Amino acid sequence: MRSLLLICAIILLLGLSAWQFLIPHAKYTVLKVSDGDTITVTNNQGAKIHVRFACIDAPEIPHSNQEKYTKSRIARNQFHWGMKAQQRVQQLIDRGGDRVSLKITDSDRYGRQIAEVRLADGTLIQEVLAREGLALVYRPYLKNCPSATAIEQAETAAKKQRLGVWGDSRFVEPWQYRSRK
Repeated sequence: MRSLLLICAIILLLGLSAWQFLIPHAKYTVLKVSDGDTITVTNNQGAKIHVRFACIDAPEIPHSNQEKYTKSRIARNQFHWGMKAQQRVQQLIDRGGDRVSLKITDSDRYGRQIAEVRLADGTLIQEVLAREGLALVYRPYLKNCPSATAIEQAETAAKKQRLGVWGDSRFVEPWQYRSRK
């Protein structure tokens, strides 16, 4: 009887410890949402890491007072959608308790880590933004995007439903907007 209880206890402990591999753990704390596709996080040692979202490109936000008060319709439209994307990322981060997990795929020329960003419940932020029409698939970098198919499908659904930027005939893709500046 004692050995049976011991075996059951061991099985129970092994089963409980296996959950850590099934449930994604949030490994980073979000310090700042910079825009619709960039955040700053800290790791367990307190080091700051600037993260650019993999797979997507979100509309731009104004970075100066001159941009904030621009009379350019194209810029104002870009900033309108950029602010919406930034606010949505902040809502998602708040919902996740400021904790995220990262799947780092690369780094960029600005020293940021390129990563898929998930909330503690497994929600992929890039997929949500694409599904809601608040970010576009960034095709030049899809080869390093583990969840490319899901994000492309989310964007396709948003286009069909004319959600977010897809319902705005004046919207200019972020990479085109940046090339005009």
